[in-house]
Amino acid sequence: MNTRSVNTINYLTSISFGLGAAESLAETLRELGVSNPLVISDHGVRAAGLLQRRAFAFLNTAPTFLDVPSNPTEGAVAAGLKLYRQSGCDGVVAIGGGSPIDLAKGVALLATHDGELERYAAILGGVARITGAVAPLVAVPTTAGTGSEVGRAALITLDDGRKLGFISPHLIPRRAICDPELTMGLPAALTASTGIDALSHCIETYLSPRYNPPAEAIAVDGFKRIWKALPVAYADGSNAQARTDLMMGALEGGMTFQKGLGAVHALSHALGGLKEVQLHHGTLNAILLPTVVRWNVTVEAVAEKVRYLESLAGLERTTLADALDELNRSLGITPKLSELGVPRHVIDWVCERAIADHSHPTNPRPLTKEDYAAILEAVF
Repeated sequence: MNTRSVNTINYLTSISFGLGAAESLAETLRELGVSNPLVISDHGVRAAGLLQRRAFAFLNTAPTFLDVPSNPTEGAVAAGLKLYRQSGCDGVVAIGGGSPIDLAKGVALLATHDGELERYAAILGGVARITGAVAPLVAVPTTAGTGSEVGRAALITLDDGRKLGFISPHLIPRRAICDPELTMGLPAALTASTGIDALSHCIETYLSPRYNPPAEAIAVDGFKRIWKALPVAYADGSNAQARTDLMMGALEGGMTFQKGLGAVHALSHALGGLKEVQLHHGTLNAILLPTVVRWNVTVEAVAEKVRYLESLAGLERTTLADALDELNRSLGITPKLSELGVPRHVIDWVCERAIADHSHPTNPRPLTKEDYAAILEAVF
């Protein structure tokens, strides 16, 4: 860092965290002055019985939007917005993983901002167009993964296939309610993919070249919690301590987003926009993470940080990248994109989109389109 440089560091929103925190939702909405919220969730959350919990009973008559794709789309935002307006809503409650929360951000944005969604995309100059008028949003995560409940970004795929980031401090939910009890019924496979997603946030933000020591400290704490808790929660989903540490680690991963992510997310965002196949974001990050770490560790500043992470993880005879490969195997995560049905002919398109992604500039090693292609080939 240039010792004479000046850096802006912001944190973040009000968070209710802990077992039973979901019971505070009704009071939280009253505090925000929201009397008629639109509930955005998905069919999987409803099928798991989470919407029928006592804490959400008061929402039984609220307008509810459940048709949330695994990768939120512009069309789904438009459908949710239509219900919001038809129902005369004055705020949004998102209950679910990163997809419902990101979709809710899109609805809350367009509920109060004119024009097409595209004009608010970060890479198209949209950051300055998003104001504090965004409709009140309360996020209640039911997975420990994306950190979207405290993130300032939403990833939404436009009708033309571009998966773009919508970024603003005004998109951070007004309140986040993080209750580990809501994750205890999460299937092992989803625990694994969302957990590695959270781990990738902590690693990539820690390695980002931007100067933000508070974010780095939070990322390191999140890394330690997830590294220890994820295998336990995967093996025993009812372990309250592991679920609590995993959710805190995911929350911390989200808190560090503003330091910037890197090549893992530049590629996974692009892959998530494919029309040929539907891909889970966390699984993509898990597949890409070991290889990207190997590429970035050639930068000495990164190598020093990686050695520190290795010491925290108790890795004495193996590298972090190799340990991540082994973690994926132990969690049943495939190491290859081809096994997910990704066709080889999309590589060039994906690399172009990765270069244009908002996470590309903060990868600690500058990468070319050819570099991205080589990374994809290594995991194909």
